[in-house]
Amino acid sequence: MEEKTMVRDDGKRNFALRQTDGDESSVFSGNTPRQAALKAARRLDPGGSEDAADRVELRLREKGTDKVHIYEGWAWHEEAPDDKPDWMPGEITEANVSKQGIEHLDE
Repeated sequence: MEEKTMVRDDGKRNFALRQTDGDESSVFSGNTPRQAALKAARRLDPGGSEDAADRVELRLREKGTDKVHIYEGWAWHEEAPDDKPDWMPGEITEANVSKQGIEHLDE
């Protein structure tokens, strides 16, 4: 089977967030899998600090392929920078991810 990566006209790729039951209800886009994983991680329940944040496994399937990118993600609250724009709240959500590997689906 030949894989074809689904790249949009703007160069971004779509990644579906997979639940443990295989459900793919959310789609995140990015130029890289890490960029999409960071977007997904920002939706996690944030901890009070980076050290206190819960680590969660994020499984992102690249649309049009059988590749599942696996990340450990976490989010936390942080004070906004002093030079923030007027629309930005005083406390923001930061996130980080760490790649754990890639799996291929057997489907």
